[in-house]
Amino acid sequence: MSVPRTLGELRRSDFSEERLRTRRVKDELRDNLIARLRRHDDSGIFPGIVGYDDTVVPQIVNAVLSRHNFILLGLRGQAKSRILRALTTLLDPQMPYLAGCEIRDNPYAPICRRCREEVARLGDATPIAYLTPDDRYVEKLATPDVTIADLIGDIDPIKAARGGHELSSEFTVHYGLLPRANRGIFAINELPDLAGKIQVGLFNIMQEGDVQIKGYPIRLPLDVAIVFSANPEDYTARGKIITPLKDRIGSEIRTHYPATVDEGIAITAQEAWTSRNGHSMHLPAYIQEVIERIAFAARDDKKIDKRSGVSQRLPISAMENVISNAERRALRNDERLVVPRVSDVYAALPAITGKLELEYEGEMKGADFVGRELIRSAIAKTYDEYFTGANVQQIVQWFDLGGEIQLSDSISAVEALENLKKIQGLIDKLGPLGVSQKESAEQQVSAAEFILEGLHAHKRIGRNEERVFKAGEKKPEPQREKSFDKEEPPYRQRRQFN
Repeated sequence: MSVPRTLGELRRSDFSEERLRTRRVKDELRDNLIARLRRHDDSGIFPGIVGYDDTVVPQIVNAVLSRHNFILLGLRGQAKSRILRALTTLLDPQMPYLAGCEIRDNPYAPICRRCREEVARLGDATPIAYLTPDDRYVEKLATPDVTIADLIGDIDPIKAARGGHELSSEFTVHYGLLPRANRGIFAINELPDLAGKIQVGLFNIMQEGDVQIKGYPIRLPLDVAIVFSANPEDYTARGKIITPLKDRIGSEIRTHYPATVDEGIAITAQEAWTSRNGHSMHLPAYIQEVIERIAFAARDDKKIDKRSGVSQRLPISAMENVISNAERRALRNDERLVVPRVSDVYAALPAITGKLELEYEGEMKGADFVGRELIRSAIAKTYDEYFTGANVQQIVQWFDLGGEIQLSDSISAVEALENLKKIQGLIDKLGPLGVSQKESAEQQVSAAEFILEGLHAHKRIGRNEERVFKAGEKKPEPQREKSFDKEEPPYRQRRQFN
């Protein structure tokens, strides 16, 4: 179906003049949201956003229904930018504007001088163009070097010279990002990084709905919905949102990390690059849980800075590294099925340590040590989910009687399985993980290794840095009372790995 290409055709079309004149962007967002809510179709408002259905989403819905400018406050990796960009799903599929206009003027009510003169000159023959919802979203990352000219605009002397205009003429204006977002959504990320004097420049557009450029009598009554994102830490660490601007922001909405491991797994599965070309892959559920619990453990660890947060990008990056290490092993051993193991999680440390901001104690121990502790804690909790109450004494006894096995993250599945079968009762315990002896060698090895790592995490068997599993360490004997007349060195427990 062809769309109107001139102002005259537009007047005779379904684009009602009264509707386009009076319906502002916030009304448009509200109307389209109401239509979805009436159809009970609120699931697609923010596609790909998991875990916010009962917390953040209802607050955003209220803000849109209230026609508020709003801000999302949250630590890094909480999908703030994605939510702001998803607001475009509430815009109309097409929005007509005067072709060639820098500020996407309304054909029925142009606000810039160029468009008013063109409509007066051409009348119904004035050309019309159309904006998609994505065209109507403008985003700016706030940095200390942003100027008023970047946001609002400035007088361009080159335009004045080339066109022979007075400097006070509207024809000499170079419009900033805000005017170019007219009839759309303007988003500012990391608002506190914006200098205070620049934040002042947003007052008029938020309250009165107009901007003034360079002190000349040029006023543009813009139609724009303004949304922001910020990290609460930024209020004290890098800058702050000035009080008058906070007062003009209609709603302050706080985001959060996934509340449950299942929500985290769903986000990671959605975002991580897991569908690799080449080998077929099986991603065990317990490996996904271990990776997700690393982030949960990190958010509770005292050695990690809670004010900085632990981004959801940690398990996403870790998952990709884990699969890549498993993929590398499969390629080297000519295996057709890629199945990640717990050893691959340890190999993914580079994707974990870079996401952690350590406190003083963590800095003293080192990022690698902290990362290994997190992995071990995640393995222990995941192991408990599958084997709480299970009788694994036969496996532990095999090690207590002198059994020892060495596993490498590069060893082939067939070779590893032959070694693992020597451990009494181990292969028989794979059932809770959904693995039987009929499954492929890759799946059996991954499940068996997880059990050994779980026992090691609970200190029932030992393991050293070379991944040699053996009998667990004996508990230290009780210390004798210290003598004041003879200095004795304190007992130091021997560790399997650092």
